Amino acid sequence: MGKRKGTQEVKIQNASVEIMDEWNPLSQEKVLAHLERCGRTCYKSEDKIKDGSAEKFVRNIIKRGHESVLEHVSFTVRFICDRGVSHEIVRHRLASYSQSSTRYCNYVDDRFGNEITVIRPLFLKEGTAAYRIWENACMETETAYVLMLDAGCSPQEARSVLNNSLQTEVCMTANLREWRHFLKLRTSPASHPQMREVALMLLGILKERLPVIFGDIGDE
Repeated sequence: MGKRKGTQEVKIQNASVEIMDEWNPLSQEKVLAHLERCGRTCYKSEDKIKDGSAEKFVRNIIKRGHESVLEHVSFTVRFICDRGVSHEIVRHRLASYSQSSTRYCNYVDDRFGNEITVIRPLFLKEGTAAYRIWENACMETETAYVLMLDAGCSPQEARSVLNNSLQTEVCMTANLREWRHFLKLRTSPASHPQMREVALMLLGILKERLPVIFGDIGDE
């Protein structure tokens, strides 16, 4: 297969999510305390801050729909997903994004294992006819990509043959209010199965770490 050494296969991996909070750990206690301090500025009621008051305050503003206060805390998530899902993720506003670039990434370089990587579609069962059709299409995609590079094309030119299953990484930064909006939409059964897959992964993490803010999502 052109410059690539090895078998007639592509690397297949599962989608995943990771909260990138090394510099700003998502501690519920700290998050709630910060939100309470910000929110009470509106009413100049800082004198009511005491042990345990932050949780009650934040639950109340969410219940009343005063979610602008939630915009005072942001965090970043790294999604490892396919290109099709990434197109849906980056439609969300207000948020900031950094994504691996098919213009500059040359997938036959050693750092990529000399092969393209694709995301396993959760709706296809391995060993079925549909799965084999998908897998063969991915292998043909890789072959075409390598041949275009061998023919002198640049990575940004060769990317024209890459399909939506190609693995990509997206770092998304948004505030708590936008993350609530994102998760309400993307965990819905009406969402694309692979979009819902990563959204549910993220929701599971956030329900553990910030249950006061995300615990109600999905209950309906």
